[in-house]
Amino acid sequence: MPVRFILFICLLFTGCFSYAQALPFADEINKFRHTDSIQPPAQNEILFVGSSSFTKWTDIQQYFPAHKIINRGFGGSRLLDVIMYADDVIFPYHPKQIVIYCGENDIAYVDTVSAQTVANRFITLFEIVRSVWDTVPIAFVSIKPSPSRDKFRPVVVDANNLIKNFLGAKKAAAFIDVYSKMLAADGNPMPDIFIEDRLHMNAKGYAIWQQAIEPYLVK
Repeated sequence: MPVRFILFICLLFTGCFSYAQALPFADEINKFRHTDSIQPPAQNEILFVGSSSFTKWTDIQQYFPAHKIINRGFGGSRLLDVIMYADDVIFPYHPKQIVIYCGENDIAYVDTVSAQTVANRFITLFEIVRSVWDTVPIAFVSIKPSPSRDKFRPVVVDANNLIKNFLGAKKAAAFIDVYSKMLAADGNPMPDIFIEDRLHMNAKGYAIWQQAIEPYLVK
């Protein structure tokens, strides 16, 4: 049964969705479908999936020239959304590795979302992928310390630790720490690695990510 249908039923019965509402991110997902219909990606490439920090990494292939990258980030997405669209943004590609950046929007979306809730959503996504591919390596890029969302940093830190501990007990899984690498000596996020919105990164920020992620990519 498609993942999206399962989640749709859950949302419907919990009052979080109605027939009158359009599916979120429909335009972005349809663009992926259209792109894939014109030029289907090759199998055994590395899939990057998640939220806008990947969406805006439009030149990601240049950062990892030794690897073939498929970028399926869609801006504003939460882990719930990646789960909902797993049949569109994960399972069509038969990747040799999956790299996930998501969870930041889950925390910012509702002030009451706990670190455990975010971790549980990631665990759900992890287990959905494992139910189809039990050996494909999965890497989670830690939730970053965005200056514009500084009030959420305690939840971010706790969520990162919970996910790190979960992945530490799993085979073919990795936790990639970018959080600590984005901090200045005073413990605050480096101000010069973000664009004006103080949420998304500039090239200097992505260079930090490249250095953190590269050692974990499958050859």
